[in-house]
Amino acid sequence: MMATLERLRGVILPAWFKWVAIAALCAVAYGVGRLQEARRGAEAMSDYMSAQAARKVAIDRAQSKVIVETEIKYRDRIQKIYLKGDVIEKQVPVYVTASDNAECRINAGFVRSYNAAWSGEPSGPPASSDHDPAGVSLSEVGETDAFNAAACLAWRELAVGLKEHYQRQQGLLK
Repeated sequence: MMATLERLRGVILPAWFKWVAIAALCAVAYGVGRLQEARRGAEAMSDYMSAQAARKVAIDRAQSKVIVETEIKYRDRIQKIYLKGDVIEKQVPVYVTASDNAECRINAGFVRSYNAAWSGEPSGPPASSDHDPAGVSLSEVGETDAFNAAACLAWRELAVGLKEHYQRQQGLLK
């Protein structure tokens, strides 16, 4: 090895060759630097993607928990409202007896007005038949009203539940 170095000492290289060798060494050093930079960038991107994936998993778990808790809470409430409504509807004959049905006459105008209120459309001008009996007993009106009240309470509870669900979902993303 020493002999080879001794022989090279005596060799005179042209100036252009020295400059080409220096340029080649600089190019190699630059290329190695760029490779290191690319490797660091790839590692940073990989770390970022891993962090994003972990955050998504955490958010998905939290959202699933919110969905299950809210659904259980409000499903039970709505079910209880319908059960209580059924009980109340079945109790109408206790409070409205056959003699009450006979004493109270429901006319066709009341039925038109009631149906218009629930359809959201006006019942139109009064008719001469509005004062005639509708063939609906007072107990039927009570049962219908109990059913409608239970349905309205259930829808209200559902709306409150959806609002709470939405607010809790928004809170997860903050």
